[in-house]
Amino acid sequence: MEAARQVQPLILSIFNSSFDIEIKEDNSPVTTADKMADQFLINFLKESFPTHSFLTEESKDDLSRLKNDFVWIIDPIDGTKEFTRKQAEFTTNIALSYKGEIIVGVVLAPVLNELFYASKGGGAYCIKGNIKKKIEVSNKLKDLTVLCSRYHFKETEQIFIDKNKDVISTVLTVGASLKACRIAEGKAEISYRSTDGTKEWDIAAPQLIVEEAGGFLLKPDGSKYEYNREDVKNREGYIIINKKEHLGLL
Repeated sequence: MEAARQVQPLILSIFNSSFDIEIKEDNSPVTTADKMADQFLINFLKESFPTHSFLTEESKDDLSRLKNDFVWIIDPIDGTKEFTRKQAEFTTNIALSYKGEIIVGVVLAPVLNELFYASKGGGAYCIKGNIKKKIEVSNKLKDLTVLCSRYHFKETEQIFIDKNKDVISTVLTVGASLKACRIAEGKAEISYRSTDGTKEWDIAAPQLIVEEAGGFLLKPDGSKYEYNREDVKNREGYIIINKKEHLGLL
């Protein structure tokens, strides 16, 4: 949590100014904030955990991490498209993997000043302003709210929504990892990503927050992703759900 709070002023100062935007090889944008926040978080965490490895979106992948039990998985700006458009729904994702399993997850929405965090077996929590509360998924099995990506919505996801109209009542667009966080705090029930367009750092922290709130982040076949993989792409897509019964909607 402290790492997220420490990097927040840096991110906000860049967000509230003019900044450079570059296009990476995969055609995704990267900003000054992505690069500076990435390096800040690595340096900050290395001070306390000098033997740990790092897997981050903006740093060259050092595959020696595959031999390390402890790996920090970081997305300094999840939702760079939102960031570049001066939209508040981007996040900073920080997760710690131990032998392929996430044991600490933190998602910070810097502009909204919302901090979600979880530790393995310790529950999930949200801090909004000065108010901290334990969060849990909803118990709803119908009249469901589905959260979709603002910039990455696919036809297969529309088909999923159309075929489940009898139980889905609301469809909203929400940015970045806030989709998982809204499900974790009981404000929505489902988010489905059908393609392989995400990587480990997009879902590592959100997965633990959702799980500790009582929900699930799963591959479409119902299995879980392991972390600190050589291939960091989430090849099969994923679904975030409040109740495992909703896996049958796919």
